[in-house]
Amino acid sequence: MIKLVASDLDGTIIGRDNTIYENNFKAINDINNKNIDFVICTGKTYPIIKGMCNKFNASYGIFGNGNQIINLKTGEEIYKKLLTSSEVNSCIDVARAHNLHIHIYTDNEIVSEKELKFMDLRNYKLQEDKYYDTSLNIIVVDDIKQYLLFNKVNVCQLVISSESDLSSTKDEILKKEDICVTTIKKYGEYKDKVIDKEYEYLDITPKNINKDSALNILKNYLNINNDEIMAIGDNLNDLDMVKNSGIGVAVANAYDELKQVAKYTTSNSVETGGFAEAVYKFIEF
Repeated sequence: MIKLVASDLDGTIIGRDNTIYENNFKAINDINNKNIDFVICTGKTYPIIKGMCNKFNASYGIFGNGNQIINLKTGEEIYKKLLTSSEVNSCIDVARAHNLHIHIYTDNEIVSEKELKFMDLRNYKLQEDKYYDTSLNIIVVDDIKQYLLFNKVNVCQLVISSESDLSSTKDEILKKEDICVTTIKKYGEYKDKVIDKEYEYLDITPKNINKDSALNILKNYLNINNDEIMAIGDNLNDLDMVKNSGIGVAVANAYDELKQVAKYTTSNSVETGGFAEAVYKFIEF
């Protein structure tokens, strides 16, 4: 019996053109009516998608690819882990050495260096979307290091972006710091349609932080077992949670690497309700 449904957002519930298939809303409503916990698992920080959490009436949220867990029913922060100043500065130094774009997520801000260009520009544009009701400030500074030094903010995530391959940059960072670095690629069919751009980025979080580790923390908090969890996703940062859940699902538009570890791949893509297909296949209403 499924007691918890954990799902990624972008590419899983929200289409690449930023639309949501109507049956996905119905499936989430049916999950809630059956008293199954619906958990949003996203790389985004909570302030970016606070409005989305409310619209879905989600029970819990895993944010920042796992560095924060919030009980959305009570507002309780169950878990949080931040990057250290040393880790942040080291990553910035590597990015600057290769002339790469940098932005960071704090508790209530996106801070970008020089300009809005990749995911930071995408988040800026999403503020105007009907599904989003953000409580996030987006600012551009000349020097992120100086901004952090004088404002003493918490850094939840750091993102390094480029239109070219970042594998050597990732290796260089991991030689310097014992942290989690996840590569996300937005090329071809995965192109970012919100800003009409192809690119890839390194999502950088503290050591041992990912969606799967956060889901394990939440599982223990709720005293449920893996076989009582269904996890649904499309991208590489969903791989471990899909692989390790009782029912791991890849939507039809997912990366092949994710499909290889999933127990089920939907016939429908995100645009035609792959999420809803999975819910109605494995949960009896």
